[in-house]
Amino acid sequence: MHGWLPPTVQIAAAILVVCGVGVRTPGWRLRRLPWAVAFGVVAAAWVHWFIGSSGVIGEPAPAALWAWLALTAAAGGVVVVGWRGARWRWRATAVLAASSCLLSAALVLNAWVGYVPTVYSAWNQLTAGSLPDQTNRTAVTAMQLAGVIPAHGVVVPVNISAETSKFRHRGELVYLPPAWFASTPPPRLPVVLMVGAEINTPADWLRIGGAASTADAFAAAHGGNAPVLMFVDSGGGFGIDTECVNGPRGNAADHLTKDVPPFMTSSFGVSQDAANWGVAGFSTGGTCAVDLAVMHPELFSAFVDIAGDAGPNAGTKQQTIARLFGGNAAAWAAFDPATVITRHGPYHGVAGWFAVAPSVDRDANAGGQNAAAESLCDLGARHGIDCAVVTQPGRHDWGFAASAFAAALPWLSGQLGTPGVPRIPLPHPDRTPAHEHASGSTVHAAQK
Repeated sequence: MHGWLPPTVQIAAAILVVCGVGVRTPGWRLRRLPWAVAFGVVAAAWVHWFIGSSGVIGEPAPAALWAWLALTAAAGGVVVVGWRGARWRWRATAVLAASSCLLSAALVLNAWVGYVPTVYSAWNQLTAGSLPDQTNRTAVTAMQLAGVIPAHGVVVPVNISAETSKFRHRGELVYLPPAWFASTPPPRLPVVLMVGAEINTPADWLRIGGAASTADAFAAAHGGNAPVLMFVDSGGGFGIDTECVNGPRGNAADHLTKDVPPFMTSSFGVSQDAANWGVAGFSTGGTCAVDLAVMHPELFSAFVDIAGDAGPNAGTKQQTIARLFGGNAAAWAAFDPATVITRHGPYHGVAGWFAVAPSVDRDANAGGQNAAAESLCDLGARHGIDCAVVTQPGRHDWGFAASAFAAALPWLSGQLGTPGVPRIPLPHPDRTPAHEHASGSTVHAAQK
């Protein structure tokens, strides 16, 4: 989805836009075409305002995105205002122009967020094809009973009851490392909840973030041992932003804390001890990771926040309270990490890894995320949370999330007591970094 493909599509789109106007009468070009162009500009401006006010984007979008959105709307306007009295070839060309402009905008958007790296992965995502190493519960049970230890982990789709939370969620997934198959019943391995970004599917960490490959590589270096990874659904739908809170958009927090842990312990025999449970997330998922850990130290002892915000974010503070909490400021405070940490008092046995990308002047929100990590780590340290802020090369996209998770996994696995994995300290500035995957990273840390 990069290289020659985007510019080829965009050149074709530009040609179709010119042809879509057609060799029409001067009166049409003077009276109707300006309306289509004006509609395109207004539509792009509205989308820019709407996205900016919703708190969705983590950094300024490329100018090309707004240009292609304006062209898409303008080409659509040409279809509408130029349909009557036009020849069929002009109509067809105008429709193709609008479609190709929309595809061009999608390619620019994808290059910006790094959501789909290849055409194959895009097709696999669209058709919801099977994931690599995916199998079913029956096959997993048969392998375990037969004493078959796979060379790498397997991915199992699961359907978790929402009887407690009443949260309508999509199907979720579990990664089982080779060590899980070593005995019957299985060893009580640690668990990491994996939370995706705002616009997501539960499989994104697998399809785009390479989490299973990262865990496989780690397990291969540690005798098959790695944490069990639970890929949760925090939204209930592709475009639904719950920020992992309870509110008008659903009881996402209750699902992650009241539905998932009992299911994992009863279905996969994992450890029930909070010392063996962690949570990791990217972007909105990173915000969720901090929130879940500081709100529920009785459930989680470690977190990895990859480019998260200072707290649940759906726009301004007032917009966030209105959109996520139905206007209830007290409910907002109950899910605001800084407020929660301050109210809780001293923590014991909780640690966190904040991964951030370099901040640049033009990227105000990335600067905000970096400042959020520094602020939360400093506040947490004053309340007993051992933490570090690790700056790694990259930008706010899934490629960065994948490398950040790979860098944090050795520390996280040891922190959660994974069998055969040594416990290593956080990468504080006065020590050698606790990982070998984040070449070029810099570290700020706050110790309790």
